[in-house]
Amino acid sequence: MSNETLAPQPRPQSLADLFMSFTLLALQGFGGVLAIVQRELVEKKRWLTPEEFMEDWAVAQIMPGPNVMNLSMMVGNRYFGLPGALTALAGMLTVPLIIVLLLALMYSQFASHPGVAGALRGMSAVTSGMIFASGLKLIPALKNHPLRQGVALILSAICFICVGLLHIPLLYVLLGLGAFSWRLVFKKLGK
Repeated sequence: MSNETLAPQPRPQSLADLFMSFTLLALQGFGGVLAIVQRELVEKKRWLTPEEFMEDWAVAQIMPGPNVMNLSMMVGNRYFGLPGALTALAGMLTVPLIIVLLLALMYSQFASHPGVAGALRGMSAVTSGMIFASGLKLIPALKNHPLRQGVALILSAICFICVGLLHIPLLYVLLGLGAFSWRLVFKKLGK
């Protein structure tokens, strides 16, 4: 065995480290921080493995509330219990809330300016690209998943077709594909 496999996984040093890390994560994203959270928590800080991130992200998506908030609480809870969950959530909310309130005041003054509308449309395109890029980065982690990459990618494509092209409500698609995927995994793990 190599030393790399024996080394303990890095973790936040303190609640203050957790708070600052999630504050910085929240400040880096606008309209969605999935790409940034994945890069920071998995690639840079290595608080989560790619597999742990995918599992936690899947749970965070089905829980009520914003996905990244759910994930932050799960990570905080993993290392510090309830105080960690609340600290990570506070890190995600405190400074961004202040900034959003200030931006709302500014937006009320400049909302009719065409440059503001164009900038917001441009940011939404960039955010979509970042989310897509994060999905592509996570594909290698599917090699260790019981369904394997091929089946997982087919299910992803079916989900995209149902929601994006056929406009079936996401809740129904997730319930249907989620139940089907669960059954496939359960069957495969049962062997």
